[in-house]
Amino acid sequence: MKTALKHITNIQTGVFAKPIIEGEIVYLQARHFDENGQLISLLHPDLSAESISGKHLLQHGDILFAAKGTKNFAAWYESKNLPAVASTSFFVIRLKENTIDKVLPEYLAWYINQPVSQKFLKGKAMGTSIASISKAVLEELEISIPDLQTQKAILIISHLRNSEKNLKQQIEMLREKQIQQKIFNAIK
Repeated sequence: MKTALKHITNIQTGVFAKPIIEGEIVYLQARHFDENGQLISLLHPDLSAESISGKHLLQHGDILFAAKGTKNFAAWYESKNLPAVASTSFFVIRLKENTIDKVLPEYLAWYINQPVSQKFLKGKAMGTSIASISKAVLEELEISIPDLQTQKAILIISHLRNSEKNLKQQIEMLREKQIQQKIFNAIK
């Protein structure tokens, strides 16, 4: 099945807030993620709970889409993390009730991150100094939705491939250290 994102999700913008030193809620910003949508920094609560409406709190399975700048990635939110809200750099994509049992949030994030999806979205971005993808463009993104078993298999393959890339990178780094040490030992 193939459908536009607007038919299976609700999309809202993140919130604008001013972080404080100590709070109860995490304010997720694009700088917390790498270009693949993986968290790269430790999170600490930096917003006051009083200043945030409950409707903006992220729910397990929400997908964050970084719509501004050059890193246009999707990441899915797991509720095991601290309570959080998304900044205005993100659109929050939430599966509609009638699609929760048909689409895995992690699959949806994976699909949005695929080159064909990224090409579509970046091709419709607006702005000269800071490119931005509008909600209307995001809503029109066509999503292929296989059965749940296939979605799970795709995610397993994707995770294994990413693990393989990381291992190759670590091997290359260790090999480089080994070669540098041998060269250093040779000139001693």
